[in-house]
Amino acid sequence: MNSVPFIQPNDAPAAVTLNFSPRFWVLIVITGIGAGLGASGLMALLAWVQHHSYDYSSGDFQHAAELVSPWRHIWIMAAAGVLAVVGIWVLKRRFRGEDSDVPRAIWFRSGRLPLLRTLLEAALSITIVGMGASLGREGAPKQVGAAIASALSGWARLTRAETRFLVACGAGAGMGAVYNVPLGGALFALEILLGTLSLPLILPAITASFVATAVSWLTLPNHATYLVPNYAFTRGQLLWAFVFGPVAGMASVVFVRMIIWVDGHKPRRGWTLLAPLLMFTALGCIAIELPQLLGNGKDVTELAFTGQLGVPLLLALIFLKPLATSGCLGSGAPGGLFTPSVTIGAALGGFFGHLWSLAWPGAPRGSYAVIGAGAVLAATTQAPVSSIVLLLELTHHTLGIIVPILAAVIGAAITSRLLDRRSLYSGPVAPLPAAVQMPAEPPRLAYQARICTDIEVISIASSYHTITRRLLDLGHTRQILYVLDDQGMFAGRILPADVMTCHPLARTLNTGAAADLVTPVTCLLPTMTRADVERRLEHESTGELPVVDTLGGALLGVVRRQT
Repeated sequence: MNSVPFIQPNDAPAAVTLNFSPRFWVLIVITGIGAGLGASGLMALLAWVQHHSYDYSSGDFQHAAELVSPWRHIWIMAAAGVLAVVGIWVLKRRFRGEDSDVPRAIWFRSGRLPLLRTLLEAALSITIVGMGASLGREGAPKQVGAAIASALSGWARLTRAETRFLVACGAGAGMGAVYNVPLGGALFALEILLGTLSLPLILPAITASFVATAVSWLTLPNHATYLVPNYAFTRGQLLWAFVFGPVAGMASVVFVRMIIWVDGHKPRRGWTLLAPLLMFTALGCIAIELPQLLGNGKDVTELAFTGQLGVPLLLALIFLKPLATSGCLGSGAPGGLFTPSVTIGAALGGFFGHLWSLAWPGAPRGSYAVIGAGAVLAATTQAPVSSIVLLLELTHHTLGIIVPILAAVIGAAITSRLLDRRSLYSGPVAPLPAAVQMPAEPPRLAYQARICTDIEVISIASSYHTITRRLLDLGHTRQILYVLDDQGMFAGRILPADVMTCHPLARTLNTGAAADLVTPVTCLLPTMTRADVERRLEHESTGELPVVDTLGGALLGVVRRQT
């Protein structure tokens, strides 16, 4: 009898683990080094901009913003608006057609990012955040790490699945370095950007994030981002967490939907490109009375974590911080959403925690803000594991209240998923509904009567699991999936053979997308004659070819060979 070697239940298939060659591990390390150096440089630029914009040499940004004159708020933010307008215009004109959005690149373009444009946009992002834009500072280092990984992938000629994974690791490494959260950065790459926590992927992601964080220690401080006391557990906190979790989930859904809406209505051309100037100037005027709205919110969050914010200010931040962040992002300005989400959660938790303390005193008010931050972060990212780890690494002193944190995170995550499964990072890049797109004035074709629209159409961002399920649902009929890009235009097709021969990294761990599997196909055009169509179909193994509009590239349907 042949013996079968024992494999523990949680061990990964050899086909996947062996695929990480020594060359790939070298690229992981180089990506980490690049992300760490990039984070260090960006944080130095951020500090320089903050100190010169608000005229201080020591202390924190929030205190300096409160001390400057009212007119300085207005003209600094107006200058930030001008810089954003000019920067966005130059990037659009100089790099026409290129996109630096990391989640969109991961799912729609298999991780491919334009290096120079992404680096310039990262520098613009961190500069306007330093001047007071209500956006997160993590957007820039995330872009730098991802851009370096993308460039290395092209140089090493990695597969699409490997490129997507390496780019996600680079983005997570930049996140880990700038916040000193190496484990959180790795989980950010996997759970938030890739939507998976598969064991074979964890070690490379941790390696990239660890290297980046270690490199950043050459210039950045090696301590917690938020300095908070050691909070002790109370029964009142736990009971409050069960009540607060669903509230945080509902508030998070509102914020996520707001971000998705403004992202889809960003200014595209003409006078609308002046939106950053108008938005930033308005924010500067509001900051005269409420300077806590300026910047990413790091200092305000720490004040909430230590119970130093009053109830009126907490209530104001609950409503105005989401509006300020949405307005800055919707104006077209580049920036992150991580720190503003933490600030909103801290304000929400601090406010409701204060109300709870009136009936059930005993727990420090700051502890409620910490719990609230974790709950909102989990709900807005749809990533409870990453959020818990990130909160622990960001504070270093919250293990004492980990049970209430878990209770609030579970309640918030479940509530948000029941209401809306989209997150801050996946929602704005959700694929368009895949369907045959008929133009406003359909062309008159010589073979019009033969066009069939009863076909299977999917988005180019569809996951490997979705692709295989759709093919299985087709049974033994025509197993062909026609793929549309992020603009709803025809991108190619996927056959069962493409699915079975794809990279093991995508096939086994579900990190692949239709962008990795799609193959180009000869299309039929409206200008063709019936004889041209028949001639093309004679040499087509599948027996059918797509018809594409010549002007826009829309998929009009397919023509099948007559039998």
